[in-house]
Amino acid sequence: MELLNSVIWYEEQQEGLGKRFRKAFQAKLEQICKAPHLYKKGYKDFHEALTDTFPFLVVYYIDETLQKVIVISVFHTSRNPKKKFRKT
Repeated sequence: MELLNSVIWYEEQQEGLGKRFRKAFQAKLEQICKAPHLYKKGYKDFHEALTDTFPFLVVYYIDETLQKVIVISVFHTSRNPKKKFRKT
């Protein structure tokens, strides 16, 4: 939900900015999928990857058994970092 709201918010600030944000986010997801161990581990086994240009973290873990990356949070860096791992 935060991702969609952020796309809308950026688009309201400047036409085309929401699209640029969405593309930057998609590019980061592609990088994570290609090299999931590249990004540092934070709390427990969760990895955190900062998007380029925009102040958002992608928080994820790697399920080695299923060989999948599971995104658990898209998090604006200005928010309380303790909320990165909580369900809203």
